Amino acid sequence: MAHEFASTLKTFTTASGKTGKFHSLPTLARQFPKIARLPVSMRIVLESVLRNCDGKKVTAEHVRQLANWFPNADRTEEIPFVVSRVVLQDFTGVPLLADLAAMRSVAIKLGKDPKCIEPLVPVDLVVDHSIMVDHYGKKNSLDLNMKLEFQRNNERYQFMKWGMQAFDTFGVVPPGFGIVHQVNLEYLARGVHRRADGVYYPDTLVGTDSHTTMINGIGVVGWGVGGIEAEAAMLGQPVYMLTPDVVGFELTGRLREGVTATDLVLRVTEALRKEKVVGKFVEFFGEGTRTLALPDRATIANMAPEYGATMGFFPVDEKTIAYFTGTGRTKGEIEAFEAYFRAQGLFGVPLPGQIDFSQVVRLDLGDVTPSLAGPKRPQDRIELGSVASQFAALFSKPIAENGFNQPASVLATRHLLRHTDDRSLDALPSAMPTPPGAPRMVVEMEGSRPTMASAVSAHAEQATPVSKTAGISIGNGDVLIAAITSCTNTSNPSVLLAAGLLAKKAVEAGLKVQPHIKTSLAPGSRIVTEYLTQAGLLPYLEKLGFALAGYGCTTCIGNAGDLTPEINEAINQSDLVCAAVLSGNRNFEARIHPNLKANFLASPPLVVAYAIAGTVMRDLMTEPVGKGKGGKDVYLGDIWPTSDEIYKLMKYAMNAKAFRENYAKVKSEPGKLWEKIKGVEGTAYTWPTSTYIAEPPFFKDFAMENIAASAQLAGSKATKDAVSVKGARIMALFGDSITTDHISPAGSIKGSSPAGRWLLAHGVQKADFNSYGARRGNHEVMMRGTFANVRIKNLMIPAGDDGSREEGGVTLFQPGAEKMFIYDAAMAYMEQGTPTVIFAGEEYGTGSSRDWAAKGTQLLGIKAVVARSFERIHRSNLVGMGVLPLQFKAGDSWQTLGLSGNEVIGVLPDPDLKPQSEATLVITRADGAQQKLQVILRIDTPIEVDYYRHGGILPFVLRQLLAA
Repeated sequence: MAHEFASTLKTFTTASGKTGKFHSLPTLARQFPKIARLPVSMRIVLESVLRNCDGKKVTAEHVRQLANWFPNADRTEEIPFVVSRVVLQDFTGVPLLADLAAMRSVAIKLGKDPKCIEPLVPVDLVVDHSIMVDHYGKKNSLDLNMKLEFQRNNERYQFMKWGMQAFDTFGVVPPGFGIVHQVNLEYLARGVHRRADGVYYPDTLVGTDSHTTMINGIGVVGWGVGGIEAEAAMLGQPVYMLTPDVVGFELTGRLREGVTATDLVLRVTEALRKEKVVGKFVEFFGEGTRTLALPDRATIANMAPEYGATMGFFPVDEKTIAYFTGTGRTKGEIEAFEAYFRAQGLFGVPLPGQIDFSQVVRLDLGDVTPSLAGPKRPQDRIELGSVASQFAALFSKPIAENGFNQPASVLATRHLLRHTDDRSLDALPSAMPTPPGAPRMVVEMEGSRPTMASAVSAHAEQATPVSKTAGISIGNGDVLIAAITSCTNTSNPSVLLAAGLLAKKAVEAGLKVQPHIKTSLAPGSRIVTEYLTQAGLLPYLEKLGFALAGYGCTTCIGNAGDLTPEINEAINQSDLVCAAVLSGNRNFEARIHPNLKANFLASPPLVVAYAIAGTVMRDLMTEPVGKGKGGKDVYLGDIWPTSDEIYKLMKYAMNAKAFRENYAKVKSEPGKLWEKIKGVEGTAYTWPTSTYIAEPPFFKDFAMENIAASAQLAGSKATKDAVSVKGARIMALFGDSITTDHISPAGSIKGSSPAGRWLLAHGVQKADFNSYGARRGNHEVMMRGTFANVRIKNLMIPAGDDGSREEGGVTLFQPGAEKMFIYDAAMAYMEQGTPTVIFAGEEYGTGSSRDWAAKGTQLLGIKAVVARSFERIHRSNLVGMGVLPLQFKAGDSWQTLGLSGNEVIGVLPDPDLKPQSEATLVITRADGAQQKLQVILRIDTPIEVDYYRHGGILPFVLRQLLAA
């Protein structure tokens, strides 16, 4: 390392006497004393900057800037953070692999060696988003669901197999092992890495899922980025970011009896949302933090996107070492890990006064109470005793207040579902249509609304399961999906064992779950069912319908599978507000199921309890959960497990041998479905015809010359023309909290949608549509599904007489205000050569780190998004795709401008695209009147200027790689 900090290269010794080299922060602190009081997370980032200081991408000035980090300062300095590795989930990983394959195709066209396109850091793709809960409630549900998964995703999995053999540093964890975050914790995370020259360095990463932050629970610095940024990171680009504020979160005291880690994380999320920590690091410290078990820490870290932080970081200490031991890491790995962190002065959870934070937030663990969050956002915490009253209040509140805008008089309406004959059918998978001759359903409604009857077609638009529903009624507040799903709680045996214990006590008390409620157990790791089985609890969960349905991301991302046709019909006809209760971390509108408007996050034991209760309208703190043997009322306190009961079973959860045996099967598991998949071979992909994988258009007409940069050299007028937007039409006017769930294609594909029409035109049958997520490798499907969410509201569309707004991805094509799908309007505008823009409110782009939310925006010809505020990842992804993010100044909005959607828009940024400079918004009204307004250009860093001028991050990186 030929620079002025070369003297920091030192040696450490492990407990076994082995030595390793490292770049010493304590040595650097002799020159920069502030380092000793830096937050631990910032010191780990500093180590990366120090170790990778090459005088080019990372300079000595970067080291000095970060070593002199001040808790409260204007954040204008940029950190080039070089990560140790990249993790992908399959929904985002497949399009990223397609981009790499397309880059190799470009290299061949330009006469270059395709092997020049190769990940420069290890990349692991975990296949976890493709499983769907088609079968549930039976012991063979897992096998049936996985067979369907492989049938649906054969072409995708063939493509992954090509990637495994084409790239030297690209690995795949096959379907059926677990969710990416849990596999990352249990298997992929190494603690420290060792270079070929013997230099050790800490594990750091970025991942293509916003909940990558779960890894912060074991002291690993990492967070979620879009696939666009991840692609650049794996191809040698640092992850660039503004130097962050670091919020210290001091935990004191201990959790009370009966309070779970889920309750704690919902309280933390609520508190930090109020503190507005978006874009900041959060670092936990204090005596209370020291008491938390590692899985509890990981649960809190997982929810960082929900409280808005870049990270929710926990320093390494004895509990981290114990977790590594219990999950089967080798003795040598663990010794090197501990010795390295001790040598760096990074071992142990700091106490108050030891660290300088930008801000400190405090919470007494003893103040945490049992809670849920919902019904529309994860930060809206509700104490358990207030869930029923809160739902009743929200039922008739306006949409703007997170309500459902329903007349209070219909809250108690019930709808009786019954077969017109006495036959009943076992549950059928949603991939299969209802068989001919199946009994038709009559929906009868009791209560204040008129009685109606409707027959449901034997072949519903979405092939759906038929269940035994004779004599069952549904109403507002009824729980129709109860899912112990992965993500937030998947790392936490305490809450999963609690769910099993509660199920055991409930079964023994004679409690049951009604058959029409879709129950599922989809843990994040095979290890979960291993310890539930060893503890003797799995049979009780199965008895209540929580049979193993899959290992992976299911209900939390909308892969819950469909409800029965008669239930869907009743909900849609009568505008019922029914509920899902799940142990996940996301409950945005239409995410869980398009027909379920109320979605509540809860701990796994509460998921089981609400499945038994069957409604969120019952106060589980004071009312019975249900009736048990002999009609006896059974209360939650009767079946809630004690801490001692849970603790006695924890021995089953940390079995190093079980972990090692499980993950040894990643490389090869003979006889399994994955081993039978065969893909294209060779260094370049041949792009066989497929409706799942298609060569992306992002490198169409690619040239080594950067036209925008050439324009900059040609003079100011050319530069202005290269970066300005002129004569644009408005594609949409959105309100606050438009999430990536609203923007990015997700969930099922309707036959009447632009994507559905395209698939039908290409010979794909309705039953084989699969989901948008599974088809993320095909831009033709994805661009047609962008802004197509059934709950999105384009406020250009006039309100109805009752003030309600039409939902769905439609717009008014101008001039003329012809209503059409956003995709169809986009194609018409692009054919005219007319650019388009979007206007939005606060928190635009909040949600999972979805690259297609930005890719789809770009492919629809949208040149700029003007919002009151942006979510961190989505703003970055827009720049990465060559779309201008612009932010209104305080007090300004499209509403204050009086926009209706028929205006013509111009955007005139600073020709040099100075980060966060002012840009001029030019509005031309229909009558020719013109108005100008200053907005903030949210290109935040110098490197983003380069990305934008190159047309996006992918062309920028490709030019660098091909030039080298």
